Amino acid sequence: MAADADGAAEVEVSPTDWVARQAELYESSGGTKGTTQLGVPCLLMDYVGRRSGAVRRTVLMYGRDGEDYLIVASNGGSDRPPLWYLNLRDNPEVELRVGTERFPAVAATLPAEEKARVWPRLVELFPRYAQYQAGTRRDIPVIRLTRR
Repeated sequence: MAADADGAAEVEVSPTDWVARQAELYESSGGTKGTTQLGVPCLLMDYVGRRSGAVRRTVLMYGRDGEDYLIVASNGGSDRPPLWYLNLRDNPEVELRVGTERFPAVAATLPAEEKARVWPRLVELFPRYAQYQAGTRRDIPVIRLTRR
């Protein structure tokens, strides 16, 4: 991750208003507020923009698979993947805040058979994922975030 002169990363928060507000609340509270969305647990993910090189931050719902975190690149069921997913494909090194803990992780898109195994649990966690997948021709990726 890029860092400023003090060694701290300069972070650009999502331009989407509700995401930016939740990310600011999550971070400013040290991970004690803003940690859910619609009853689903959320994490903060900092990643590097593939073209800009800027460190960006977004809020994402997550599920668990053992010690790993699972996120879904649904983009609300759009035929286009979210921009953060395109950035992860180019640079899978990220920093997460899950609750009060912050740590580095690496992202990997699940292969089809592994996605099939975890997908029902993710849909149970957030049923709209099934609607999103049904409404697009794009295979919605599931990404595993593994602590480094």
